[in-house]
Amino acid sequence: MEATKTMNRIDQLFSSKKVNILSVFYTAGFPTVNDTVSIAQSLQQAGVDMIEIGIPFSDPIADGPVIQASSKTAIDNGMTLKRLLEQVREARQTVTIPIILMGYLNPVMQYGMDRFFEDASAAGVDGLILPDMPLEEYRKLYKEKMEALGLRNVFLISPTTSEKRIRQVDHLSNGFIYAVSSSSTTGTRSGFQPEQLAYFQRLQSLSLENPFLIGFGISNHETYATACRYSAGVIVGSAFIQWLSKEGNGIQSIPEFIQQLRG
Repeated sequence: MEATKTMNRIDQLFSSKKVNILSVFYTAGFPTVNDTVSIAQSLQQAGVDMIEIGIPFSDPIADGPVIQASSKTAIDNGMTLKRLLEQVREARQTVTIPIILMGYLNPVMQYGMDRFFEDASAAGVDGLILPDMPLEEYRKLYKEKMEALGLRNVFLISPTTSEKRIRQVDHLSNGFIYAVSSSSTTGTRSGFQPEQLAYFQRLQSLSLENPFLIGFGISNHETYATACRYSAGVIVGSAFIQWLSKEGNGIQSIPEFIQQLRG
């Protein structure tokens, strides 16, 4: 493991590719509990640059109905954080692209924060997105520990985030920043409004130290292409889970989804 710690896979990706990065989010243990690994393998084969695996949680705050439903299915399937880390370890035998785990603090705190960081790093996780992690708490309690384990921490910003806060996030970030495209839950809008494009332009003009990816509302080639004009790339979640949920679609149809998205 130590060899991969020297250069984190997220850092490698962003140093070698500056535009059109595609990161795909899906919920661990959905549609079935053992699909986590094969979805990761299929996404890599389809040419995706990075994957974000959602930690299922019963009371999400920013997830729209599609991701909430997938979380409920996964929990009903018997998905746990311990099992997810075992699946990441298994995926790492074949999957070489960056793997990020995304979820809320509650399940992580129940697992034990330090133990989680250590186990995630050992399993081959490259980064974490914990949207309800307070900035100051991260700085004081976890930053040093995570960096020592080679884990990148990714913060979210939104159109209502002040410039002061964006600068703080940028200063504390390593890897990239997750720019949420609207102040709503995931998967609730299609197409970008003029005020969203103005927000993307504002982010561009700030000359941030870290690249940013745009997420929430990326559902087709048009939104993918638009977001890529302003950022290093995009994060797709609800649209992908919807695709997997469709009758007749399954893991074998993943390349088709990625082709349509990238056009």
